Amino acid sequence: MKQYNISKHNSFYCVGLSYQKAEAHIRGKFSLPDTAKASILDTIKIDAIGDGALIISTCNRTEIYGFAQRPCQFIKLLCDYSNGTAEEFEKVAYIHENKNAISHLFKVGTGLDSQILGDFEIISQLKKGFKASQEVGLINGFMERLVNSVITASKRIKNETEISSGATSVAFASVQYILKNVKNISDKNILLFGTGKIGRNTCENLVKHTKNNHITLINRTKDKAEKIAGKFNLIVKDYENLTSEIQKTDVLIVATGAQRPTVSKEDIHTDKELLVLDLSIPENVSRNVTEHENVTLVHLDALSQITDETLEKRKAHIPKAEGIIDEVQSEFIAWLETRKFAPTIKALKQKLTAIKNAEINFQRKKINDFDESQAEIITNRIIQKITTQFANHLKDENTTSEESVALIQKVFQLENNSI
Repeated sequence: MKQYNISKHNSFYCVGLSYQKAEAHIRGKFSLPDTAKASILDTIKIDAIGDGALIISTCNRTEIYGFAQRPCQFIKLLCDYSNGTAEEFEKVAYIHENKNAISHLFKVGTGLDSQILGDFEIISQLKKGFKASQEVGLINGFMERLVNSVITASKRIKNETEISSGATSVAFASVQYILKNVKNISDKNILLFGTGKIGRNTCENLVKHTKNNHITLINRTKDKAEKIAGKFNLIVKDYENLTSEIQKTDVLIVATGAQRPTVSKEDIHTDKELLVLDLSIPENVSRNVTEHENVTLVHLDALSQITDETLEKRKAHIPKAEGIIDEVQSEFIAWLETRKFAPTIKALKQKLTAIKNAEINFQRKKINDFDESQAEIITNRIIQKITTQFANHLKDENTTSEESVALIQKVFQLENNSI
């Protein structure tokens, strides 16, 4: 990447893992809370590991994008600030470099690499990661343009295709699973523990599709649960009542977003059939709950694999979405290619400016009442037009840019060390 004059480092990397090779408990080990992400960014900045970096950590994936001398620098940071080891990472990881890393971010950011096809929640995570990096000064011109290009592609795919049509998300899939596997759901007691974004979406789907008025909400911060409950006229219980409420319920949905299990076998004191859905990464329900014979545990990975007519219809729109990505990505790569000769254009402009200044000085001495301000305006416009003409020439697909750059350097006697 050094040839593009965008970073002092030679390569742009993406290091990470995703649902495609890493199971939920492994993804959970490498999941990064906001504090860990902030620490990684600070370390990259302070230790001058890279001059651009971006972190994405969702239930589907954890990835670091950025410039560095070697990808192992990012891998070490990811392992240092998570609960995963280098050995675990190596078994499921991927490393993409330069244009492969660019292509990967386009697929991720547009929902084509999501666990549920067309899930556009990832774009908000990308924007969040961009803002966090920007605040610590780790977004250079290349990364800003790249992220904006991915956002553009995402918007176009959402507006120009039907790849996100129909209700399909983890929240929707969980409710569909309940409807298919729990008889007489409208008469059952449902307990939703955790009212973050996934919890809120799940709650809306429960109210809409189950026609159940026995839904109870619990959240560590009670007022958040009360806001949602007020909207749907639901019951809210204190966090301290979690164990007793589990004892009453038929379906328990956990979406707390904690970094360790918030529900284990010790919290379950009931002999009746209990369905537990864990919608979190890391896993928020300990696997030991299945030591109770009456408990069925389903994790979001299993829910995400549920295929229905909506997902099948979405697959038909993949080619059109890929076409949009190719178009926007090609525009980005074309811009990137122009960065090769940006120093030449800059050096040319400096050379022309030096010629201009020398000529204005000469004319000032030679001509009485010489209008220097007017001469400045005219000559600056001429310089801008000349440099723009050369830049457009170098951008031309039919131009051999290396030969043209060499010719410009020769004609204008531009020094190599300024290129």
